[in-house]
Amino acid sequence: MSEQALAGLRVLELGQLIAGPFAGAMLAGFGAQVIKVEPPGLGDPLRRWRRMHDGTSLWWRTMARNKQSVAIDLRTEQGRWLIRNLVATGQIDVLIENFRPGRMEAWGLGWDELHALDRRLIMVRISGYGQTGPRAQQPGFANIAEAVGGLRYLSGEPGRAPVRSGVSLGDTISGLHAAFGALTAVRARDGGPSQRGTGVGQLVDVALSESVFNMLESLLPEFSMFGHVRQRSGSKLEGIVPTGTYPCQVGPSGEDRWVAIGANSDSMFQRLMRAIGRADLADDPALRHNDGRVAREASLDEAIAAWTSERSPEQALCELEAAEVAAGPIQSIAEIAADPQFLARQMFDAVTLPDGAKLDIPAVVPKLSDTPGGTAWIGPEIGAHTHAVLRELLGFADDDLYDLAEAGVVQGPVRPIIDDTDRG
Repeated sequence: MSEQALAGLRVLELGQLIAGPFAGAMLAGFGAQVIKVEPPGLGDPLRRWRRMHDGTSLWWRTMARNKQSVAIDLRTEQGRWLIRNLVATGQIDVLIENFRPGRMEAWGLGWDELHALDRRLIMVRISGYGQTGPRAQQPGFANIAEAVGGLRYLSGEPGRAPVRSGVSLGDTISGLHAAFGALTAVRARDGGPSQRGTGVGQLVDVALSESVFNMLESLLPEFSMFGHVRQRSGSKLEGIVPTGTYPCQVGPSGEDRWVAIGANSDSMFQRLMRAIGRADLADDPALRHNDGRVAREASLDEAIAAWTSERSPEQALCELEAAEVAAGPIQSIAEIAADPQFLARQMFDAVTLPDGAKLDIPAVVPKLSDTPGGTAWIGPEIGAHTHAVLRELLGFADDDLYDLAEAGVVQGPVRPIIDDTDRG
């Protein structure tokens, strides 16, 4: 296997919780050296989010995998001095932060200050609304970004309150934009086979609200041209027919069950209609293309639901697979964990926690044929790499590091206690 694609790229991650660390996790998964800076003591708040094992969040073990934990107190001038010195070495390619705009400047760690220390530095800044504009100083989390960016308006059943998904999409979508922006800036700086690099880093400004907005497909041009405001449509997708979630026979314990069907290509629509015994609809010239089907969406959905309602999800999916119609079950995480497709694709990395407990975490994606990503180690303990990183990059001696730790500026190994009786 070749060296990982991002080997040699050094990233300093100052963010916390989700968006910034997700970007760092994407880069670390493919070989970048990601130095995660977190506060001494309790560390990144994500260490205590959701379900925990042996005092540490299982989410943390996934989000911080392949990263080095360096515990530095950025509230102290000495801590900020350490960050400036790390940047000044010229050995940091990318710095990621997701504090509220103005916080880094207040610490003397803003773009102007850091760029002056190293012209090659790329700084990725993630915030609710970006670094400029009337809302720039407002706090922003995924929940709010999904609302402001338009996603929440579309989510839910018609005539009912908007709903959110069960995960923080606004954060992870922004993290993906941040990772893409970082690598784009690296390419611009370093160049490629047919491009001469600038040799200079740049600022990558990622807003959660804009990242969400970027995923809204055709909403803006449809509004611009026709004044059309798309509304909530439940499990359906406006303007694409047929696609949705359809009811099946109730389960053995009386539970509701469904299947998802997406037969919106012209040929697949015809196969679906024949599979459900509606050749009349398959052969109807008015339904040959999507625009004609949109006009009769309700009656088509009724025909599909009448067929699925008479079958278990397993039976419906078996018949749809035979007809080469795109369909799938609505799976819980328990079902995903046993799914033969996920298993065949090796989508679960088995890791061992510090106390010896076994844990499955999601494998690194996407899958590269020659330089795949992977899990080298799980999210580390607080400050596990403080001394190693500061020794490597800043040349600190052990006594210097012990002094910083005793002053509360960093967290790492403590000074050994020397027993005078051992000196002879």
